[in-house]
Amino acid sequence: MTAQLADMSRAAALLRAGELVAFPTETVYGLGADARNPLAIGKIFAAKGRPADHPLIVHLPEAAHLDRWAVDIPAAAGKLAAAFWPGPLTLILRRHPAVLDAVTGGQDTVGLRVPNHPLALQLLREFDGGVAAPSANRFGRVSPTTAAHVREELGDAVAMILDGGPCAVGIESTILDLSGSEPRILRPGMLDANAIGAVLGRPPMFGGQQNAPRVSGSLEAHYAPRTRLQLVAAADLAATAREALDSGRRVAVLAAQPLAFSHGRLLCCPASTDAAQFAHDLYARLRELDAMACDVILVAAPPADERWRAVADRLRRAAAGSK
Repeated sequence: MTAQLADMSRAAALLRAGELVAFPTETVYGLGADARNPLAIGKIFAAKGRPADHPLIVHLPEAAHLDRWAVDIPAAAGKLAAAFWPGPLTLILRRHPAVLDAVTGGQDTVGLRVPNHPLALQLLREFDGGVAAPSANRFGRVSPTTAAHVREELGDAVAMILDGGPCAVGIESTILDLSGSEPRILRPGMLDANAIGAVLGRPPMFGGQQNAPRVSGSLEAHYAPRTRLQLVAAADLAATAREALDSGRRVAVLAAQPLAFSHGRLLCCPASTDAAQFAHDLYARLRELDAMACDVILVAAPPADERWRAVADRLRRAAAGSK
């Protein structure tokens, strides 16, 4: 890791001054601002081109800060925090009255988590407060998993970027709604329902009801490369690639099994058969393929398995967002 203690002090000072600081978490790089400062929060929305009603997740240095940001905290929140924080789990709770409307999208709930990355935790402890931090990229596009991705996408919009190397998990946190009568996963992540259910004593439900809170990354089209992305059943991948090539297009393929043929306009990128490794690599691979000037990225659909649920969710939204 290249960030030093002096960098951390400077980063915390910039946050206190209302500036934006990008920092690594175990999931993706976040675009951080003081969650108590409305002007700083406004800079997040401007830099990302993010809709004003789309809520932000507040990152905390430790679970002991929960009651500064939430009220009516259920016992389940304490159990889950003890089991999984620091870690890739965001809890949706009833907001404290002091939480800004700009952070919650005007809702009566707030998303909170403690990230599991040493630089993120150092920054949050040095700052000693909540940092609102969506992914450090333009809204709807592929999330960054390295400091270089942040520089490429946001450039001078960020006062400082803390470089903590590649993110360990690679896709966004699981979002669990505890504000209603039943725990519900509103966005799947690599912390799966089985692990959460083991702590709660019952499996969480999936998906929001009619009045479920809006949460980050829940739009139908999201996480999208600029190049059109198409999800294809593994059995149909070769035929779909040939059809695209026959129409004169330049084709990229992301799949575990290589195609049995080659072509001058075909670029094949290997993918892992392990769900956690695939998730770790996904956004970096999509960024690489997006830079190859292809007409379409074909991705082999992942297995219909709980371990792959989060990956399937990101790919489905990426395909919808790149049409």
